Amino acid sequence: MKNSRRGFLSIALPGVAALAALIALPVWARHSGDHSVRISKPAASGATNSAAPAKAADKGPFYLAYIGTYTTKQQSKGIYAYNFNPATGEFTEIGLAAESTDPSFVAVHPDGKHLYAVNEVGDFNGQKTGAISSFEIDRKTGKLKFLNQVSTHGAGPCFVSLDKTGRFVLVANYDGGSVATFEIEPDGSLSLAKGFVQHSGSGTDKERQEGPHAHWIATSPDNRFALVADLGLDDVLVYKFDDVQGKLTPNSPPYAQVKAGSGPRHLALAPNGKFAYLVTEMASTVVAFSWNAEKGTLQTLQTLPMLPNDYNGVREAAEITVHPNGKFVYASNRGSANSIAAYKVDGAKGTLTPIGIYPSGGKIPRHFTIDPTGKFLIAANADSGNIVTLKIDEATGALSPTGKEVSVPSPVCITFAGTE
Repeated sequence: MKNSRRGFLSIALPGVAALAALIALPVWARHSGDHSVRISKPAASGATNSAAPAKAADKGPFYLAYIGTYTTKQQSKGIYAYNFNPATGEFTEIGLAAESTDPSFVAVHPDGKHLYAVNEVGDFNGQKTGAISSFEIDRKTGKLKFLNQVSTHGAGPCFVSLDKTGRFVLVANYDGGSVATFEIEPDGSLSLAKGFVQHSGSGTDKERQEGPHAHWIATSPDNRFALVADLGLDDVLVYKFDDVQGKLTPNSPPYAQVKAGSGPRHLALAPNGKFAYLVTEMASTVVAFSWNAEKGTLQTLQTLPMLPNDYNGVREAAEITVHPNGKFVYASNRGSANSIAAYKVDGAKGTLTPIGIYPSGGKIPRHFTIDPTGKFLIAANADSGNIVTLKIDEATGALSPTGKEVSVPSPVCITFAGTE
C-alpha cells in the first residue's frame, strides 16, 4: 500500500468482497511504506521490566496505561506500558508490553484483563487487509500475552472499540472504507468477523475523498446502535446493532450529513446520552448534534471552528472527547497548529461555547484522553514522540501545563486499564 491515512493523499483500494455469516510548528508529514504485518507477540525477555516499577513514597491508586504506536519506519516495537500517578499526572515507564506491527489504536476490555489493538496495515497473510490482535493483560508486570490475530477484512484499520456488553469488538477500516465486528471468546481471544459492512461512494475532495474512509465506530449508550464517522463520505452513519450476533443493519435514516469536504474523523457522545460531538479532520471544525436515542438519529445543532480566524496553516484535526462530567469538550489540531481546543457545554441545549486554544506540548497530537480522575488531559504527540500531561481547571475547563511528559516512540493512542 503506497499511501495510507498517515499521508494527506489516499488511494482507492479494490472493493472488499462482502463477508459471509495556538503554537505554530513546522508542517508535518506522515510516513508510508511497506505494510506487511508480522504476528504480534509478547515482549521478549529483557525487553521490559519483570515487574512494574516501585512507586516510591507515593500512595496509590496508580493506573496502568497502554500506548499504541506506529512501528513502520519508526523506532517503536509495539505497545508500551506505563504506570500513571493521578496525584501528580506523571507517567513511569514499565516498558515494551508486546511487540506488534503498527498497533495504532488500542482498547481495554471493561474487565481490565484484555486488550485489543488494530494492526494498521494493508497486507495481512497475503491479502489486502489489516488485522486486529487480542492480548491478555498481566496486571503484575504490565506485559501483554498474545492470544490471537484475525483479519479485519479491510485495509488500514485505524480504530477499535468495545460494545457496552463487553461481548463484541468493533473496528473501522480507513483504507478499506468498511467496518467489522468480532465476538470475544471466553478466553478473551477474537472470533472471525461476525458483522461486516462495505461503504461506497465518495466526497467532494477528489484526492482525500475519492472513496469511503471509515475512521471511527462505537455503540450508542444503550447499545442499540453503532455510529460510524466516514471521512470519505462526509457522513456519520448509523447502524442498528444486534448485540447477540454482532450484525450491523442500516438505520432509517442511515446517516447524518455534514458540510461537504469536512471529512468526519471521530465522534464523542455526551455522558447524558442526549448529545454527540464530531471533529472534522479536513475542515478542523467541531459539530454538535442532538441524539435521539429512541430513533437513532442525529440532528445538527451548530458547527464551530477549532482554529483562530487568521490561521493559515495546515488543517488536520484529530481527536475529540467529552469530559466525564459532561461540562467540557476538547478537540485536537495537528497540521501546523499542534493545539487542543476547549469548549464549554450548555447542559440543557448541548451547544458549545469556546473556552480557548492551548498548546499540545508537542508535534501532531493525534490522540488524547482524559485520565480516570478527570483532572488531567493527556496528549499523545506522534511526531515529537512525547506524552504530555495538561491540567484541567475543574471550574473553567481551561488547560495548563504541568511540566510532566514522557518520551514514547510515535505514540498514537493511550488507554487506561484500571488501578494497580
